[in-house]
Amino acid sequence: MMGRLTTHVLDTALGLPAAGVEIVLFRDQSGLQELARARTNADGRLDNPILDGDDFTAGTYQLLFRAGDYFRLQSPGLAEPLFVDEVVLRFGVSRPDQHYHVPLLVSPFAYSTYRGS
Repeated sequence: MMGRLTTHVLDTALGLPAAGVEIVLFRDQSGLQELARARTNADGRLDNPILDGDDFTAGTYQLLFRAGDYFRLQSPGLAEPLFVDEVVLRFGVSRPDQHYHVPLLVSPFAYSTYRGS
């Protein structure tokens, strides 16, 4: 069984999926290497795994969520600079044969994540 990496973004201030958030995936191997870019759909999810198959290997990864661009569209009156702008999540993959789901729950003033299923 081959593993995969998926994600989604929820706007916890509005209680809705965060549509249109750009996400950039990097692998850290003696420096960051960009692997993929995607944008969330109307459900706050990506249409496909951001990484899967033979490309999904053990190691350290980084997801960059451009949440600030989303908040600027949703709430144009927010003071600049935004408190939460780009969210960087670094995480390790030790079992690349498994499904790693790394969601982002975000508001203009806080965020959290977890390893989902």
